[in-house]
Amino acid sequence: MKIVILMGSPNRKGSTAILVDHFVKGAMEAGHACEVIDVCHMNIHPCTGCVRCGYEGPCVQKDDVETIRAKLLKCDMVVFATPLYYYGMSAQLKTVVDRFCAYNSSLNSRHLKSALLTVAWNADDWTFDALTAHYKTLVRYIRFQDMGMVLGYGCGTPSMTSGSGYPEEAYRLGRSL
Repeated sequence: MKIVILMGSPNRKGSTAILVDHFVKGAMEAGHACEVIDVCHMNIHPCTGCVRCGYEGPCVQKDDVETIRAKLLKCDMVVFATPLYYYGMSAQLKTVVDRFCAYNSSLNSRHLKSALLTVAWNADDWTFDALTAHYKTLVRYIRFQDMGMVLGYGCGTPSMTSGSGYPEEAYRLGRSL
C-alpha cells in the first residue's frame, strides 16, 4: 500500500513529528511505502472560492497543491498529522484540506484509507472532540475508510510525547495496516 502523510506541524522536530516517525516505521515494517509531505513548508494558498476549477481542477492558483493532488490521486491511504491548535487542525493542514474542492470528485472516487495522528498539550477528556468530529465528517464526505486515530493527550513538548505511550500507539497503527 502507498501511504501519503500530510504533515501539518510547522515544528519539524515536534510532538507531531514523533508520532509520524513512529507510524512510518510501523507501516514500512508492514511492507508499505510511505511519503511524508511537509505541508507547512510548501507554497500553498487558501482557496479563493472562484470555482473556476469546476470542482474537478485544475485550480487556477499555481502553487504546490498540484504536487499534493498528484500524490493523493496515486496513493491508497492518506494520514492527517497535526498538532491541535485551538481545538482544530493546524491552519496549514486545513488550507490543504480546503483545496480538496478542486479535485473533489476524483478524490471521492478513490475510496482511500485514512488515519489521524494528533497531539495536544491539554489532557481533558474533551480535548479532541472538535477535531475528531471534523475528521470523521471529512472521512464520511470524501468516502475515506478510517483506519484509526492516535490522539496524543498531554503531549505539549517532544519530551512529554516521547515519554508517553502515544509513539508506540502510532507505531502499532502503522504496523497494523
